Amino acid sequence: MDKLAKFELMEKIVRELDDLRNSQTAVLKKIGQIEVENIELNDKSLENGVSDLFTKMSETLDSVTAVHTEFSDRTDQFRKDNNLVPAEDTLS
Repeated sequence: MDKLAKFELMEKIVRELDDLRNSQTAVLKKIGQIEVENIELNDKSLENGVSDLFTKMSETLDSVTAVHTEFSDRTDQFRKDNNLVPAEDTLS
């Protein structure tokens, strides 16, 4: 695989990780909505289950964010080290 093809694949993966991070954020928001709605319902079983879900999903989001940040930084460094221009920059 040549350097440009590798860089383009790395950029694609960064975008996919960003999408994954956004999806995880949306799931956390949905869990938060359920927690708020359960305040009125006051179901203890649901409260415990949703609280556990929120904790696990929050930890997952932290992990996804860490992987995204590290890989994005490596992608940027690869671009600089190899003097590559991202595809969208060549259209300007």
